[in-house]
Amino acid sequence: MRSRSNSGVRLDGYARLVQQTILCHQNPVTGLLPASYDQKDAWVRDNVYSILAVWGLGLAYRKNADRDEDKAKAYELEQSVVKLMRGLLHCMIRQVDKVESFKYSQSTKDSLHAKYNTKTCATVVGDDQWGHLQLDATSVYLLFLAQMTASGLHIIHSLDEVNFIQNLVFYIEAAYKTADFGIWERGDKTNQGISELNASSVGMAKAALEALDELDLFGVKGGPQSVIHVLADEVQHCQSILNSLLPRASTSKEVDASLLSVVSFPAFAVEDSQLVELTKQEIITKLQGRYGCCRFLRDGYKTPKEDPNRLYYEPAELKLFENIECEWPLFWTYFILDGVFSGNAEQVQEYREALEAVLIKGKNGVPLLPELYSVPPDRVDEEYQNPHTVDRVPMGKLPHMWGQSLYILGSLMAEGFLAPGEIDPLNRRFSTVPKPDVVVQVSILAETEEIKTILKDKGIYVETIAEVYPIRVQPARILSHIYSSLGCNNRMKLSGRPYRHMGVLGTSKLYDIRKTIFTFTPQFIDQQQFYLALDNKMIVEMLRTDLSYLCSRWRMTGQPTITFPISHSMLDEDGRSLNSSILAALRKMQDGYFGGARVQTGKLSEFLTTSCCTHLSFMDPGPEGKLYSEDYDDNYDYLESGNWMNDYDSTSHDVHMYLPTKLFQASRPSFNLLDSPHPRQENQVPSVRVEIHLPRDQSGEVDFKALVLQLKETSSLQEQADILYMLYTMKGPDWNTELYKEGSATVRELLTELYGKVGEIRHWGLIRYISGILRKKVEALDEACTDLLSHQKHLTVGLPPEPREKTISAPLPYEALTQLIDEASEGDMSISILTQEIMVYLAMYMRTQPGLFAEMFRLRIGLIIQVMATELAHSLRCSAEEATEGLMNLSPSAMKNLLHHILSGKEFGVERSVRPTDSNVSPAISIHEIGAVGATKTERTGIMQLKSEIKQSPGTSMTPSSGSFPSAYDHQSSKDSRQGQWQRRRRLDGALNRVPVGFYQKVWKVLQKCHGLSVEGFVLPSSTTREMTPGEIKFSVHVESVLNRVPQPEYRQLLVEAILVLTMLADIEIHSIGSIIAVEKIVHIANDLFLQEQKTLGADDTMLAKDPASGICTLLYDSAPSGRFGTMTYLSKAAATYVQEFLPHSICAMQ
Repeated sequence: MRSRSNSGVRLDGYARLVQQTILCHQNPVTGLLPASYDQKDAWVRDNVYSILAVWGLGLAYRKNADRDEDKAKAYELEQSVVKLMRGLLHCMIRQVDKVESFKYSQSTKDSLHAKYNTKTCATVVGDDQWGHLQLDATSVYLLFLAQMTASGLHIIHSLDEVNFIQNLVFYIEAAYKTADFGIWERGDKTNQGISELNASSVGMAKAALEALDELDLFGVKGGPQSVIHVLADEVQHCQSILNSLLPRASTSKEVDASLLSVVSFPAFAVEDSQLVELTKQEIITKLQGRYGCCRFLRDGYKTPKEDPNRLYYEPAELKLFENIECEWPLFWTYFILDGVFSGNAEQVQEYREALEAVLIKGKNGVPLLPELYSVPPDRVDEEYQNPHTVDRVPMGKLPHMWGQSLYILGSLMAEGFLAPGEIDPLNRRFSTVPKPDVVVQVSILAETEEIKTILKDKGIYVETIAEVYPIRVQPARILSHIYSSLGCNNRMKLSGRPYRHMGVLGTSKLYDIRKTIFTFTPQFIDQQQFYLALDNKMIVEMLRTDLSYLCSRWRMTGQPTITFPISHSMLDEDGRSLNSSILAALRKMQDGYFGGARVQTGKLSEFLTTSCCTHLSFMDPGPEGKLYSEDYDDNYDYLESGNWMNDYDSTSHDVHMYLPTKLFQASRPSFNLLDSPHPRQENQVPSVRVEIHLPRDQSGEVDFKALVLQLKETSSLQEQADILYMLYTMKGPDWNTELYKEGSATVRELLTELYGKVGEIRHWGLIRYISGILRKKVEALDEACTDLLSHQKHLTVGLPPEPREKTISAPLPYEALTQLIDEASEGDMSISILTQEIMVYLAMYMRTQPGLFAEMFRLRIGLIIQVMATELAHSLRCSAEEATEGLMNLSPSAMKNLLHHILSGKEFGVERSVRPTDSNVSPAISIHEIGAVGATKTERTGIMQLKSEIKQSPGTSMTPSSGSFPSAYDHQSSKDSRQGQWQRRRRLDGALNRVPVGFYQKVWKVLQKCHGLSVEGFVLPSSTTREMTPGEIKFSVHVESVLNRVPQPEYRQLLVEAILVLTMLADIEIHSIGSIIAVEKIVHIANDLFLQEQKTLGADDTMLAKDPASGICTLLYDSAPSGRFGTMTYLSKAAATYVQEFLPHSICAMQ
């Protein structure tokens, strides 16, 4: 018999340690582990972490086997792991109905339970008696299911179980927008049962999704049906939200030690190495103590000040836990593992030595890791005064099985028994390794032969959609439909993936479906309900956005491929030439760069070998030609039928790929849209609402037959829209007007037909008007709203103040969201439709330029719309009504660009070009950056010229008199170019809630030196600082909500400046600067000082006009912050005057 090697002896020692501290507790029937001797329930998260040491030890025995007994030991250990993982699977699969419900509701009541009965796998508490929704727990299970399967373990045994796991993927893929109770089961830090978006959950879900993608759960013995599929766009949603959250953990926790599991082992979810280091340093700086790390700041769990008889805390009670939070040795085990994976031997040694000092020796000298260390009750005051000086005592579970397991795993790896690649076979540890540059492949296709010829004349050689056969080209919605059947299982009553719009990452792959290659066009080309895709400039903008997004987010093998079809709607009105915006975009793509992305154009067939291609194995036929699963039969029948095919190769000019129906039907006359009894100019449409005189019958009631006759005879599209609106409201959308002799002509049908006509001539005011009447909604509106909310931005819709202005702080279902917008718009269809449009643009900018929203936590869409109209009125020197009309007539691309100018704070000019009234081309607004006038051709490159067609009838007030307006305006602009600049900037910053960096942390300091801040009667009490820490998003939102009580943005911004002055006073070494400080009073004192000084300098009452709403001099609004007459000068004097009784005399004398 061979002698035992030294490594074998040491492994045997670890085996005894694992047996005595972990495996001895494993239930022989279910395989589950109880939390401790006292707590017999099995927590999902704790069980997964607790079994890692067993898995690692099994791998170590397999690799270092000296004898057959070692191989047997390895098998025994591995089967213990399989038994536990299957035990958890049985617990969750019993709640399959909850998984199915949660996919659609994301409700805490429909979530899987967080803990189960160790002996029976049954639930132990009610749905509403625990914070069950913990997406990180489900995610960590799925992550290690993937890693363990990749290491060779066989955990999943049947296709039913595969389908269940696929549905668990759908369960966690919405983690980026789902508020849960988090890793500590408490949700919001106040421990009052409030769920919130947690970085630890989002990060773990992202890791699990990436790990499971394309993984065969049957391992080497699997086939097409046992492969898990994940949509890349859902992963990137998680990535985006995670990056926006870190180093914060949630809105109520500015830092949390659990993030170690996200930025390092086991998730490795963050790709930005600088963000990884920043997060680790935040944890070390703010949470690390002598015995481990606190979970988060002001964590009251098991502290001497916590009342064990109460489930929840009082908000102001959190201050009591500051500096006495319990310290957890658990987190040092994460630092050890992090050091091993990063190759930092010094870090490994440092934390191993620190951990040895806090271990407790059990029976026979077994090292045990305690749950936490707490301050002794009799020494709390001492710790308050001198943090981290008092010796603490161990409390809680002994051993803490989760920590004990990671301690053993870290030791095995640190001593060389395990290599990082063995415990991470899916190579997640390389997440921060720089990725190769992405080149986006773009295949330009012509819808018809005619379009192909037009492109050829411009030197652009493309194929038609018919010519790329056998490759099939289909719209994105078809891919969504195909994926909606993934994971279907009729026996388990699982419906598959909820129907969602397909993101650009999903449509930029090729798909192998039953040995046929499919490519799908981007979602923005496939819009069926909304009007954005009617604007060719908007199509170019959305293409630019998608290309930029692909370059920064593509992580798959192979290059992304966008299929970009050129349709009839992308031609000019004559149908003989390509729209100039589309043509310019195509030329830039041919040159190799567009929107900051490297682009390669070519034929689809040329891209087959370099593209990313996904095999949708769940659609494969079985041995007899049938699908493997009957659950996919309907889906395949749908795929094979021609009903869903988008008729790309149709030669009919009438087919419009963006509209829901064929608008112009040859079988029936188009009443007066094409055949008017009176000749008219096609493009001459009034933008001002026409007064309709309702015809009356003898009894005084509305004569609807006469109104229909009036509709038939009028030549004005605006008038037709107004008449149809009245019929819609009075008779309903399904009322038959009997306009045609044959067939029906309901109000809805006529409106749809009119919508098509105004869509052809791009009359944006009428397009929006009719969209509002028809209740058209942005298809992805709820997704846009969720994107903004997930980036920690609350939304308000409707014009201020409350209750008209309604706040959206959590994702809403599509119908509820549109209903809320309609309510907030108070029946104004224009406001409603514009709100939806602006929400989409904000989400687009959030995705590509998140820096625009720095220090902004609430986006007030109603106020933004108001400011956009104000900007137009100010720049065009026109009335508010005319500016509003002009805003409604902006094309989507011009609207989006105007919004960008406002968000970016750049100066821009708006001017009106005037053409002869008999011209077919309408007057237009041009929006450009200040400084573009007189620039050279080279300097003008890149300045966006945005033109919106404002259709005007001759003689309306919006038409300036024969060219005199521009010259007068130019003279005024050159004479007074800076007048109104600072008032405008304050208006924009106030509307956008934009504040200086670090503003909210400074407010927190001010509140510590007074009893509160009062803003227009609303008090922000100093007690807020007892509940919240300065870095919390929750605190920033709370301060913002108080400031938002002020409806006027300029006045609000002056209040912000006044608070900034107070923050400077708070930095002085004094105990207090007052009781409750009325901020608006300081502003009015400053205003009085300004008026006095201006009057002494000779200013008259006309110059010193006051804003009637706030009483503030408009000249003060327009003063720069600094300088002799700057606002900060007067606000500083006013603040010193207001709080002088609290200040040292030397400071008062200086003022």
